[in-house]
Amino acid sequence: MQGSDKGQATQLDGSGLRVGIVQARFNDELTSTLARACLAELDRLGVQAADIRHVTVPGALEVPVALQAMAASGRYDALVALGCIIRGETYHFELVANESGAGVTRLTLDHRLPIANAILTVENEAQARARAEEKGRDAGTVAVEMALLLKELK
Repeated sequence: MQGSDKGQATQLDGSGLRVGIVQARFNDELTSTLARACLAELDRLGVQAADIRHVTVPGALEVPVALQAMAASGRYDALVALGCIIRGETYHFELVANESGAGVTRLTLDHRLPIANAILTVENEAQARARAEEKGRDAGTVAVEMALLLKELK
């Protein structure tokens, strides 16, 4: 796999890659849309279902904890974070969005393991619905592309 100078990846082949997915159940209808799209994209890219571990956690703040356990296991070439945080009337939105995002980034760097962050942070449910399928697909693509790149860079 080689990326071009314009940032466009050539045809990705995810066969043989092992991918872990952590999905928040809060806003389940939306996070399930993310998961379906991500799984379909991983399948399209050749990642075998037997090489995917998909777990769920209560909400976006719990996603990094499950990702950390997966990363520490050494069993995965890439991970995916799925969640949906919709702004409410309190500061809780900022807290959850900032802390879940920081946790995912920290794990990526600490474990040198690509983690596709598809935890949506949106103003309302309509925005989430408009983005969920595309962001789920993007997460699958990013996981495969980055896993292949890191293998190439080793």
